[in-house]
Amino acid sequence: MKVVLLSGGVGGARFARGLVDAAGGANLTIVGNVGDDLEVLGMSVSPDLDSILYALAGLHDEERGWGRAGETWEALATVSALGGEDWFRLGDRDLGLHLVRTHALREGEPLSAVTARLARALGVEPAILPATDERLRTWIDTPAGSFAFQEWFVARGHRDEVDGVRFEGGAHAAAPGVLEAIGAADAILIAPSNPYVSIWPILAVPEIRGALEARRVPCVAVSPLVGGRAVKGPADRMLARMAGGTTPEHVAGCYSGLIDALVVDESDPTGPNAVRRVATKTLMTDLAASRRLAERVLEAAA
Repeated sequence: MKVVLLSGGVGGARFARGLVDAAGGANLTIVGNVGDDLEVLGMSVSPDLDSILYALAGLHDEERGWGRAGETWEALATVSALGGEDWFRLGDRDLGLHLVRTHALREGEPLSAVTARLARALGVEPAILPATDERLRTWIDTPAGSFAFQEWFVARGHRDEVDGVRFEGGAHAAAPGVLEAIGAADAILIAPSNPYVSIWPILAVPEIRGALEARRVPCVAVSPLVGGRAVKGPADRMLARMAGGTTPEHVAGCYSGLIDALVVDESDPTGPNAVRRVATKTLMTDLAASRRLAERVLEAAA
């Protein structure tokens, strides 16, 4: 069974890890969010792509949920002592990947090719593709003003309520291989990621949204909420403010016309559903739980 997964954030990376166990890496293509990408101290950083790479390579920090395990922070301490930009935390081990990526991009290598090379070097089997090779950035509109995603999420601690989400550069073409993978897939899955800031940037690429609208195979999304609350991050607050609630119906509304089923947690409220609802345990406490969830999602897509 060939599977395409749209993924972003910590939840997406954890789900991808379980999906590899359940479906096999050779059968999986992961399309990652690049709306979070940014430059830090002159380096090109792709947080969501890196979370997937580290999770599938077994290098991720399980406790923090982001970055590499066993990380140290000597370089950042020096940056801080010298008065440099230190609000976005880059660890010493993490720096190596960003240096390699930045050099390759400046030499003219596209992000998709760099990501594939990094995946091979880390022993990651699934194909990991950015949604686009071109610049795409997420902007958050709040009562306090508009902010680039990482400024709102990290520097401001996502405290500001969100009035809208928009994308700079969303009209670009899909990265090589993305449309081909969707066209050849037996199932398309959407990870338990924040719909607005992790999945919508992927769907902001018109070719990708069009491919999902024209799909001939099932597309199944996994809700990022458990009992109407986000496990981590502001997804519940954003849904409550922008969609009017945090029920499965509100989550499904974020993917109107794009999904055939929504997998929700057993603790989520019942109610009217525009798409088929599949209830199971969705909390991914460890790899075994991630695999069980992935197996249930694959069953829903069969």
